[in-house]
Amino acid sequence: MASVDAARPLRVALGEDDVLLREGIARILARAGLEVVARCGDAEVLLRSALACRPDVVVADVQMPPDRTDDGLRAAREVRRREPRTGVLILSQFCEPAYVAQLVGERPAGVGYLLKERVGDVATFVDAITRVAAGGTALDPEVVARMLGRHTRHDPLRLLTPREREVLAAMAEGRSNLGIAQALSTSLASVEKHATAIFRKLPLTPADTEHRRVQAVLTYLRAESRR
Repeated sequence: MASVDAARPLRVALGEDDVLLREGIARILARAGLEVVARCGDAEVLLRSALACRPDVVVADVQMPPDRTDDGLRAAREVRRREPRTGVLILSQFCEPAYVAQLVGERPAGVGYLLKERVGDVATFVDAITRVAAGGTALDPEVVARMLGRHTRHDPLRLLTPREREVLAAMAEGRSNLGIAQALSTSLASVEKHATAIFRKLPLTPADTEHRRVQAVLTYLRAESRR
């Protein structure tokens, strides 16, 4: 994921077939200092626009015309395939970890998935876009909770303690170690200890720290996608 120029506003291509919601989101982003370079009500138009404009982030609904199934998600996946430096943030009415697994594939950097109801929390919404643009991850807390709440005999997360699962859930939401400590009312040292245990138990190779965090979160998603 290429670094984003801090001297210019983040450029966003927006895909949402509901006109009122699309314009509302565009206004929210503009007021937050982001530049909306494309506003699309059709997944095929979104794909063409994103490839032409090369925005920092594509924000897209899952269900869009022409088929109104998962057209927006498929368009987002194609953008990621053809423009790897473009981040993707999916907005959905549905809490579906399987959609996240499809989007992530084997490259977790620059991916976000939020329920549409989060758009009203402007700070959270804009923060998610910013993290995705920088190559991070932003997964909705409700999706993470469902993801971590489903366990099988072969579930790689079954080795984690309840507290470690809480830390992992906070990682999935894109929080830093300091942010996790504040959210869980614990010390930074305790969070770092739990994170180290998570990496060891899953297990994950000692690669780049941020990528290990994302890989830890997505280990379970990938296991679910293969079931």
